[in-house]
Amino acid sequence: MIETARTKAWSVLAQASERSHVLYGWQSQRFGPLGRIDGARGVELFESGGRAVLDFCAGQVNVNVGYGHPHVLAALRKQMESFCYVAPNLASESRERLAEMVVEAAPGSELSWVFFSNSGSEAVENAMKIAWAFTGRRKLYAAWTSYHGATPGASAMSGDPRRLFVEPGLPGIRHFHAPTGWRCPFAPDDPEESARLCLSTFEDQALRDGPETIAAVFLEPIAGTSGLYKWPASFVRGLRAFCDKHGILLVFDETMSGWGRSGTWFACEHYDVLPDIMVTAKGITSGYVPLGATLITDRIRGAFVSRPFVAGLTTEGHALACAAGIANLEVYRNEGLIEHSRELGVLLKEHLAHLKERHASVGDVRSEGLFGCIELTADREARSPLAGFRNSERDVAGQIVQRLWAAGLFLIAKWDFIFIAPPLVIARDDLERGLEMIDQVLDFTDAVIHS
Repeated sequence: MIETARTKAWSVLAQASERSHVLYGWQSQRFGPLGRIDGARGVELFESGGRAVLDFCAGQVNVNVGYGHPHVLAALRKQMESFCYVAPNLASESRERLAEMVVEAAPGSELSWVFFSNSGSEAVENAMKIAWAFTGRRKLYAAWTSYHGATPGASAMSGDPRRLFVEPGLPGIRHFHAPTGWRCPFAPDDPEESARLCLSTFEDQALRDGPETIAAVFLEPIAGTSGLYKWPASFVRGLRAFCDKHGILLVFDETMSGWGRSGTWFACEHYDVLPDIMVTAKGITSGYVPLGATLITDRIRGAFVSRPFVAGLTTEGHALACAAGIANLEVYRNEGLIEHSRELGVLLKEHLAHLKERHASVGDVRSEGLFGCIELTADREARSPLAGFRNSERDVAGQIVQRLWAAGLFLIAKWDFIFIAPPLVIARDDLERGLEMIDQVLDFTDAVIHS
């Protein structure tokens, strides 16, 4: 549905009112919100004036069970009638039950202890502190193609340019190249050779840096908004082997890729590799209440039996958030959403391949489950950028988002990337409807390169 004059007038009024006092993250303040939302249900957002918009990015890749799910709302009401919060040194049934359910869902059998925080960023910060305390070392490694959070430590850990806002950042943080496929600087047409060269380069860097000084290596099993890269399994297994050899902890950041997004409970299951620490958030509550989690093994937990644990928060294990988490995990299981993500992921992969064939401005497409990315190009043969890294050539993503919003679709786009990550409850028809709108907006990007 194209935006009408009436809904546009409502949107303009709402934006003017909100912009009187609200600051907006990761954008210039001269730009306001796309629109004002007065309701949401399932996979749709309802703007002021009644217009329905299909959410193709699940909020911020977190509203996995969709909006207004009755089972989650009922669980929240029940917990609120009892209590919303108690001090974290008091036990609560919701925290106890959610911890058991998270451990049960976690990959393998070693991640048996959970520390609850308020976000993925905090979960990463806690993982950093745990790694420092457990190993007695200070250096941390992460991929250039990564984003680990918005807090100072998590931002510094990120390879994403958002780290520039906190530089020089924390001492001891290093970044390494990971095999990014189509534009890999080493071997873009040979995934295994790319993996071998990236791993060799990492090992050489770490050996020169002193592996005995490295506390942990952080990795998103599938990189999120840095380009949605699924690594060759040999690369992830090579990192695991290097860490084991040198007493380095391997930390998987499943903030975005966890909870069925890639068609498995957690993305690391694609590699059959287990971490020493895993962090997660987003889909654990589908955004109904903020919650993050840091999972550790018995071996790491044992280091804190006789000395204080290195983290603590006023709202750790918040009872209402844990109730939302319990209900979400029940929805995943009861409605088969992990399997649904995997099944619809086959359809998404087919449609993305079709879009690549149809549009000259599409350089590459990548997807796993309901987690997809379209990478744009000005010249597919030369693999040259259309917008470029940090919009070094032009700002195309902003126009894509605006055009799709006007057409009734909400998604995330940045630089040369268009991301597709709808709620896992999305129906086949709605998935195809959103992809048709993306097909139309790619006519615009085709026109950009032809002009």
